[in-house]
Amino acid sequence: MQKLILKNARTVAHVRKSARATVLSVNFKTIIKTGVLAALLLVPGFFISGCGSKQPEMVSKQGFYFDTVIGIEAYGNPDDAKDAIEHAFALCQDMEKTFSRTRSDSELYALNHRTEQSVEVSDELAEVISAGLSYYELSEGRFDITIAPVSELWDFKSENPRVPDDDSIAEAVAKVDARKVHVQGNTITFDSPDTMIDLGAIVKGYAADRLKERMEEDGITSGMINLGGNVMTIGSKPDGTDWGVGIQKPFAERNETIATVRASDCSVVSSGVYERYFETDGIRYSHILDASTGYPADTDLWQATVVTDSSMQGDVLSTVCMLLGYEKARQLTGQLDGIRQVLFVGDGGVLLEP
Repeated sequence: MQKLILKNARTVAHVRKSARATVLSVNFKTIIKTGVLAALLLVPGFFISGCGSKQPEMVSKQGFYFDTVIGIEAYGNPDDAKDAIEHAFALCQDMEKTFSRTRSDSELYALNHRTEQSVEVSDELAEVISAGLSYYELSEGRFDITIAPVSELWDFKSENPRVPDDDSIAEAVAKVDARKVHVQGNTITFDSPDTMIDLGAIVKGYAADRLKERMEEDGITSGMINLGGNVMTIGSKPDGTDWGVGIQKPFAERNETIATVRASDCSVVSSGVYERYFETDGIRYSHILDASTGYPADTDLWQATVVTDSSMQGDVLSTVCMLLGYEKARQLTGQLDGIRQVLFVGDGGVLLEP
């Protein structure tokens, strides 16, 4: 049996202070392409007003993890908040080295390039793979974490993206089948050497849940974790009111919202065909791939937003909704526990009945 052991790493940050906030900043080595839009936005009208009594200080930091720009902010004693955020970013570093499909030093990369049928993995990787397999069953096979061979064919970040040829897609689809992956404790067993795992549609949700737990352990009772299209709120705002999370209007200018969700101690996750895509010969190709065809999902939804207690649940379900389409997505989300609210945007950018 193959065993994977990886070392942890930490993030080094530079600090600058203003009169009302401490901002921890990092230098980005990765260029964010203009075609990648944040699906969720903080609504300015919902920030703390400083009238009257002294408000807790806000500490924030940004970085690039999980293939997106992330931001974390915490309220309270500035030294305690700063320490909590540093611990959170160290955890991001660790999780990237566990779950990245493309980093050659990650645990998932080693698992996908295994030399044996059975591999012993970390508790964290076993947990997320097991969850992914559970959602495969829940979605009747539409959510498939073994989509990696298909994912590798599509490069939505390229300056000159192209549609893979039909033969390559057919060959990749033949390697996709979550039923060929088995989890027993920390042991992952594969029925086929061609099976590869991509956790991109679940890991940001898992990460948001873990980050919230870590920050609460550090005493943070009010804060916000923003992982691109995944927002996790820690408690409510310091004044006791709800956070306001704006839902990006599909294909509109950045920061233009179609709705606002009031959130307190919960997760808000959006997925949509407008986030990463390219057009060729008048056809739009979105990054939401259908494992059964190898092509972008043929869906009547432009966007699905799910408000849940668990960000991992919301992360998966927002993608599953896009894959299922409006009617089946409504039926599924109406049957599940832990869902606080669902928002659907259909073709043409129209809000649909949840």
